[in-house]
Amino acid sequence: MLIWFVVLYLLVSIGIGLFAATRVHSAKDFAVAGRHLPLPVVTATVFATWFGAEAVFGVSATFVKEGLTGVVADPFGSSMCLIIAGIFFSRKLYKLNILTLGDYFRLRYNRTVEVLTTLCIVASYLGWVSAQIKALGLVFNVVTNGYISQPAGMILGAAIVLTYTTFGGMLSVAILDFVQMGVIMGGMLYIGYVVSGLTGGVELVINHASAAGKLDFFPPPDPWLWLTFLGAWITMMLGSIPQQDVFQRITSAKTQNIALWGSILGASIYFCFTFVPMFIAYSATLIDPELFNGLLQTDSQLVLPTLVLNHTPVFAQAIFFGAVLSAIMSCSSATLLAPSVAFSENIVRGFYPHMGDHQFLKVMRGSIVVFACIVLAFALYSNASIFKMVENAYKITLAGAFVPLFFGAFWKRATTQGALAAIIGGLSSWILVEVLVSTAGSSANEYAYALAGAGQLVPPQLIGLGVSIIGMIAGSLLPQWVGHPLPQEDIHEALRHRAAAETHHATDHPHHHQR
Repeated sequence: MLIWFVVLYLLVSIGIGLFAATRVHSAKDFAVAGRHLPLPVVTATVFATWFGAEAVFGVSATFVKEGLTGVVADPFGSSMCLIIAGIFFSRKLYKLNILTLGDYFRLRYNRTVEVLTTLCIVASYLGWVSAQIKALGLVFNVVTNGYISQPAGMILGAAIVLTYTTFGGMLSVAILDFVQMGVIMGGMLYIGYVVSGLTGGVELVINHASAAGKLDFFPPPDPWLWLTFLGAWITMMLGSIPQQDVFQRITSAKTQNIALWGSILGASIYFCFTFVPMFIAYSATLIDPELFNGLLQTDSQLVLPTLVLNHTPVFAQAIFFGAVLSAIMSCSSATLLAPSVAFSENIVRGFYPHMGDHQFLKVMRGSIVVFACIVLAFALYSNASIFKMVENAYKITLAGAFVPLFFGAFWKRATTQGALAAIIGGLSSWILVEVLVSTAGSSANEYAYALAGAGQLVPPQLIGLGVSIIGMIAGSLLPQWVGHPLPQEDIHEALRHRAAAETHHATDHPHHHQR
């Protein structure tokens, strides 16, 4: 019965996604749903941006092992990211009427910055989407009692998500997010209710977690522990801001106010709701301590699904796995779409400026298929946990894309030369320290040892962020050898004129896209 319920749910989801695909007639419909989504749908899509595999399996398992300190990146950093991004994107970028963040980098700086930052953004999605695919494999394996192996489940899950995302784009994603948000919230709350009955009540579970130190948020007063703590928080909070999926969801809104309030509401609901799977997973350790403490040592991601299968009725199991599939599919479809749209718009289109709208739509769909294959291969051969995959995904955007985006919006003196120095300096220093930390024992060079030691004490991505900020400031203030600064009276007014000029040119010449 459980298997047939899951099959039926998947068929309905695919049907909804393919129905939405019939409304897609242009690249703009595909990439940002035509920019006409109402507040409830924008709220649902922002919520679904983060409520995926890591929220259900990764965050809950990490909380059981490490407490609130271990989940500072998600949900604390991620929900703050959505609020900051919503305010920033709605006020600074919404009026530009652009498809991608790469378009902003081109308008604000130049083509080189556009390509470099887009490559950073696309690369960051490898771990994020892989985590969703890995979770789909886990669900199919558990639901079929091992009949479908995890690798086979990953392939099946990737094929299902790829089907409706390739045809429907952001419109399919948005409609499914709205439907699936109701399933997620209702399903998780129902399971929480069932589990609380098995433990003796919510208050008992919370008191037990508090007595075990799981509700202690801040680390001990050790400066190096605090640096690690802040590093995880900042990586997710700031490194996730220059992300195409967040940008797409917010700028798909019908108006600027809907974009702003949709992001704030979606982030707030997400923050509150992530504690439900944490509660359910911690309850497992009280219901059957021997079984679940053993799972924590072997594969902590199995705690939640094993609890549901062993201790709830079939109806509750169907509700749970329906909610889990909703969460993972809505998250993975958007995170599969985002890098494909960015790569098509900001890399491919630059080499083929005469491409028409229908050709561009084909390129975006082709990019989704190629990226899905790469992600699937990475998921099949990676041994990293779902939580670590997500947490590590945004180091590259923190070191290489955040500073050009933030300084470009809020510092009038930011220049193309400064942006290039920020990108190259931030990425190279982060990668260098990461490599030295991983090979510290094999190097005889004292300087290498010193850098490796710094990387072990200070998170390498924070070193990359610091170098990136220095590069931006120094590169912008020094004599300019690269690019021509924009007039400083009103940077974003100048950008609006540039964006309007490009749109006007594309309208007058539909088979030519001016770069």
